[in-house]
Parts: sequence; structure tokens; C-alpha cells
Amino acid sequence: MGVRDGGPRWEARPPGGRPRVIIIGAGMSGLAAGCYAQMSGLESRIFEKHVLPGGCCTAWARQGYLFDYCIDWLIGTAAGTGANDVWRELGALDGKRITHFDQFNRVVTEDGRSVTFYNDPDRLQKHLLELSPGDERLIRAFCRDLRRFAGLAPHWELKPPPLKSLTEKARTLLAILPAFRLYWRTAATPMRRFADRFEDPLLRQAFPNMFLQELTGFPLLPFLFTMSCAFNGNAGFPEGGSLGLARSVEERYTGLGGHIGYRARVERILVEDGRAVGVRLRDGQEHFADHVIAACDGPTVLDRLLEGRWSSPRTERLYTELLDRPDNLYPAVVSAFVGIDGPLPAGEPHSTTYLLGPERGAALPGSLQHSLVVQRRSDYADGFAPAGKSVLHCTYFTDHRSWQDLRKADRRAYRERKQEVVDFLRAFLAERHPGLEERIELVDVATPATTERYTGNTYGSILAWKAFSEADDVSTALVDRDRMRLPGLSGFSMAGQWTGMGGLIRAATSGRYAVQFLCDELGREFRAWPSEGAGPWHPGKLGRLPRLEQRGDAGKAAVAE
Repeated sequence: MGVRDGGPRWEARPPGGRPRVIIIGAGMSGLAAGCYAQMSGLESRIFEKHVLPGGCCTAWARQGYLFDYCIDWLIGTAAGTGANDVWRELGALDGKRITHFDQFNRVVTEDGRSVTFYNDPDRLQKHLLELSPGDERLIRAFCRDLRRFAGLAPHWELKPPPLKSLTEKARTLLAILPAFRLYWRTAATPMRRFADRFEDPLLRQAFPNMFLQELTGFPLLPFLFTMSCAFNGNAGFPEGGSLGLARSVEERYTGLGGHIGYRARVERILVEDGRAVGVRLRDGQEHFADHVIAACDGPTVLDRLLEGRWSSPRTERLYTELLDRPDNLYPAVVSAFVGIDGPLPAGEPHSTTYLLGPERGAALPGSLQHSLVVQRRSDYADGFAPAGKSVLHCTYFTDHRSWQDLRKADRRAYRERKQEVVDFLRAFLAERHPGLEERIELVDVATPATTERYTGNTYGSILAWKAFSEADDVSTALVDRDRMRLPGLSGFSMAGQWTGMGGLIRAATSGRYAVQFLCDELGREFRAWPSEGAGPWHPGKLGRLPRLEQRGDAGKAAVAE
């Protein structure tokens, strides 16, 4: 599964040898770029500062529990879709069972009323009409659109637009033309504006939280698209979870002849005469290649790895002007995992958003929206809890700065604030399920400061740029017009969520795009084919997991540093 250093030093490519590519970062985009480079006949090497693949698509172990950090649902789990083609090429789903749920999420208000967002449009419509007959017109309109989305063939671009022929562009246009008005109308209707039209305050509150918590500025389109994917089996949960997905792609990459160096932190991208020629690691070792792909945090790439010497109008706008402007980045998240001795209460859905109200919401440290998401992770797949035990994943949107500043200024106060999260959750869960508190074995808290420390993502943002924000068009142009390159710097490209928008399938696709652009530049054929699979998935493929540093009572309230 890789080595713990940079491996044998790479010198300049020998005459007649295959073009060499260095990839910085073994997140999903870096792993994907490596796989496609190997399939296309290039020689590649990935350098990763951590000891695990996946970046934010990760998990860690504690007292026999596996805390799965990333995937809520995975777009592309249904065969015959473009997104599924990407995952099959990367071996991500090899030998894995997929869990599907008949509901997307449940939302519970402070007074105990609830809405269950069933994936089936007919069942959802019946449920909503029972809750609020007076909102029949809006309910029927939403469910009618959901049926239309469910009847469409899900489209996913496997080739970046600049590389498409006129025939391919025409084919894409014909594919989306029949539903163009539907896409345009739902993309132009903000979810919050739509929800405010409901007479029932329950529906007004619940609809924007369909995606677990409210993503401000999102229109109807992504809600309808994702729920229709879930209805069609195209948004399931893969066996092995987040780290299992990363390990499978890592296995595919190394099986194709690729090499990953772990604990190999890149300090500089080496540039000679306006061309990226290699990298220097923290230990001083230098490796040389024909091309460097930076598949990691965008601000880090430009400010540190390239020392601020190269940029473009679009990267300047993204990483300088828009970075600190509200609603361009996905909010940071506090994640708390609760290990429970025994089963979870029966009859509850796998995912619930609790709307807390101002007073209770203010008691949850750093909560931006006064809401809390509780997911029954033991229901998602086997292996997340020891036999006879269960695990919950509790999350909420928060601000990064308060956590990071506190950690830097006063570690003790930082740990005390995390303990407040633990105390809140224990009381909250005990209130809803009497007797559960006595069975809680541990609560493990990861803050945005934890995320930034272990993954390097600026401001602890897991998904980087938010769709339908000011950054969306700029990021799209960075791919479609700049080809993921920087003017004046040849032999270099960028990939990942900080380049091509957030989400796992987007990250993987950006790695594919980077290699397609490179093959076009080199005059080589881009090649990709499905993995043949390697037998059933089993937990042993996760490998040995490191333990994040922890403080506090290991039996009751261990918290990740």
C-alpha cells in the first residue's frame, strides 16, 4: 500500500523512457490522476504527507470502532451511468455491496414535529400531503419535478469540453436538450425562496435542511437531482465507507504499477526556465519529472509550493478575492462520533437533522445554524462498530477561525471547548433516548482545526468551493478555458476540489481531466478501462489505521487533537 518515504530518487527521464509525472497528494483526485496516468502509458509517482490515502475521504480507529469521516452518499453507485464508469475505472467499488435507503433524511423541529424525505416521489407526496394539505400545490409541483428528474438518464462529463469534438459537443447538447427547461427553471429557483412559500412552518423549516443542513444559496436543482439519484440507486453507500473507497483506488493504482510515497511531504515545486521539473521533499530529497500535477489544497499550492511566483487572473480571484468572501467555501464541520454498547433504538431512520432553536443551538459550541445531524453509521455498513455495539456520527456546520485561533492560543481552552461538545451530545442523546447515556463508551470529536491539521485543507473546508456560488463560474473557467494550468508555467497542472469544485466524483473526474489534458499535450492516446475486480471486499483491506492524538478520559470522552 505504498512506502513511508519518497522512495528511490527520480532523476531526469532516460532517453526513450516513458514520460514521468509527479502527483502531489493522495486524495481522491491525486489517486485518480495516478490511475489514469498509468493506464495511458505514463510513469507516475504520488507523494503524500500523511500515512493514509484519501485526504478528507478517510476514517480512523478507536477502541475497536471505525469512525467514517466523509461519505454521506456516493453519486455513481448505479451501473450504466457516467459517474459509475469513473468509479469502475478506478476500482473504487470492486467487490463491494452498496447500501441503499428508502429515505434521504428526516428533519425534526424543536417542538417534535418531523418530515421524512422519502426518495420515492409518490411516497413523499403522500407523506407531505398528510402533514400539510394546505400546501398541496407546492407539494405536487416539487414531487412532479422529482419524478421528471428520476426519469432522466444521469449525465456525467467524461471528457473536458476543450477536448471534445464538434460531434461530441452536439451529442452532449442533444442529451440535455429535452430537459433543458427543467434544468434552467430549477437552477434559477433558490431552495430558500421556494421553501418560504409553504404555509406550514414545518415544511418551511424542513425543506432547506433536506441535505442534512442548509446550504445557503443552493437552488432546487441539486436537491432534485440527488434525491432522484438515490431513488434510482445511484447515490448509495459503499461497503468499507470512505477509507475503503480510498484504499480500493490505491490498490488499483499500485496494481497498475504506480508508486505512492507516504510521509513524503512536498516543500517546493522545482521550476527551471518557466517549467516545473520536479519537487523537493521536506527531507531535502529532490525528484524530477516531465510534468507535475498538484492535487492538493489550492492556496497551499500557489503560496507555499510555488512561493507565490505564478498565478492567473482566475486563481487570483479564487484564492485571494473569493476565498474569504461569505458563502463561497463549504462551511467547516464539527464531527463527533459516539460509540455505544449495544444496539441503537429501533425504528429510527439512518439520518436525522434536529433543528435546535436559538437557546439550545447557542449551547452547541460554534454552531452556525442551530441544528445537529445524527447519522446511525452502524446502519450504513458492517465493520464500523465491534460486534454487539453501535456508532453514531453527529455533525454540524461551524466556523473554522474560532476553533483554529483557540487551538493556537490556548490548547487547554480548546480541549475544554471540545468537551462542551461531548457534554452537549451526551445530554441531547439521553433526552431523546432515556437509558442511552449509560451505554455511551466514548465520544470522539474532530473540529475544523483537526481537518486542517491532518489534510492541509484551508479553513478546514472538506469540500472546498461551493456549487452555485461566485466561485463556481471561476472554477469552471479554470478547467474549461485554462485547462487547469497557470500562464507562464509549463509542465504543471492542478487538480482536485480546489480546482474543479467539491464532491468525491468531481475530485476523481478532475484527476481524469488533468491526465486527458496532459495526453493531448504530449500527443499520446488517453486510455481507460474498468477494473477487473479483486474479489469481495473485507475490512482487512483498510490496513492498519493510525490513532489521532487524543486527550481526556479514554473511556468516556476521548477527543481527537
